[in-house]
Amino acid sequence: MYLVAIVGMPNAGKTTLFNRLMKYSDKKTDFVPAITDKMPGVTRDRNIGKTVITGKEISFVDTGGFLPDSIELKDRDINRQVREQAIIGIEEADLIIHLLDSRQGLNPSDIEMSKLIRSYNKPCLTVANKVDSPEREKTILEFYELGADKVIPVSAMSGYKLDELVETIAEMAPQKSVQGSAENLLPKIAIIGRPNTGKSTIINALLSKNRLIVSPTPGTTRDAIDSIVKFYQREYIFIDTAGIRKKSKTTNIEHYAIVRAEKAIKRADIVILLIDGTMGVVDQDQKIAGLLKEAGKGIIILVNKWDLVENPEEAFKKIEREVRDKLWFIDYAPVITVSGITKKRLANIFPTIDNIIEELNKRVPTSELNKIIEENQGALKKIEETARGLRILYLTQVSLNPPHFVLFVNKITSLKKQHLRFFQKIIRDKYGFIGCPIIITVKSTRAK
Repeated sequence: MYLVAIVGMPNAGKTTLFNRLMKYSDKKTDFVPAITDKMPGVTRDRNIGKTVITGKEISFVDTGGFLPDSIELKDRDINRQVREQAIIGIEEADLIIHLLDSRQGLNPSDIEMSKLIRSYNKPCLTVANKVDSPEREKTILEFYELGADKVIPVSAMSGYKLDELVETIAEMAPQKSVQGSAENLLPKIAIIGRPNTGKSTIINALLSKNRLIVSPTPGTTRDAIDSIVKFYQREYIFIDTAGIRKKSKTTNIEHYAIVRAEKAIKRADIVILLIDGTMGVVDQDQKIAGLLKEAGKGIIILVNKWDLVENPEEAFKKIEREVRDKLWFIDYAPVITVSGITKKRLANIFPTIDNIIEELNKRVPTSELNKIIEENQGALKKIEETARGLRILYLTQVSLNPPHFVLFVNKITSLKKQHLRFFQKIIRDKYGFIGCPIIITVKSTRAK
């Protein structure tokens, strides 16, 4: 995969360009646009988007705004990490797009960034953004002071001369046949939770490098970010997302981040619900768990910050009771206590993921399901007596991931929710489906 990193000062239009470039694809993708806003510094982590242009696989990397260390900043720690993310983007890239703001003109950040890029001796395209007409092209002349052989004028907002930029990138990318990326076959795991529960810390611990920005400030991660994690020769795609806040506490930017988190849930095979072990299960955790159940995904409950918990044995019994009492509707989800800081028990995540993937794709033959009905005739007869005129006929599994069953009866109106929960229980007691939702729909054999 040919990696193209977009770097530059804050508010130069990197994310707008990233979103535009991702639309140049030979085939339809499930790409979700990254967050853009007039406020500088909206992009903090690196966003990576994969596309195919003229038969070539290309990944674009959107980085946070680069500022020199000499500039006094309010959030110095976060801005230092943003700078580090931009540097990592340059280190990993095959091609660098140095994006400049033609409306702001040449500034010290551009000069320092240019020197940094040259030190890596990598191919670089110098691109002047916010040039939306031929008349404005004269504004790019001062950027030649950076030593570029050519400055490409574009407007990421209007699309002016973007075709020229895309053609140049495609010409520089090596030709590779597209056979369907192996990454599409990897398990996708989304980490979801309230702000500051330690989502990025967990992924950074798994990766053993600072792929994501970590800060005590809630709301540091604003986009859904993919990372490939390798464990004993097996690979997994982890998706870190913005923390989901209460509606009354969300800003405009965080609203978009929440939308992206919800889309990340849809993309995932398994969702890890991250809970702060020092606080236990709070109302917002319950609401997030409800979203996960509705999405029909495999679920793991991960209790983080366990290194800060006193008397771990008693605390585990308490948190387990609390999880089961408050999150009873996902009582099939396994509970694991970990520490993202010390990495304690983090390795337990992987066999649990593997097990749930197997469970999600488990198929039970109809003959075995009907044996369950025979084995529970006593309880089923009581249901039939309660629901007058009801006859339970047979049960069959119709699809996987999540496991979906259809219960055939003579009339649907007689069945209630508690009856369906009973069937979920007897299926789970017999076949496990640990970490998986069990979906049961009812159909009538009565002629219309």
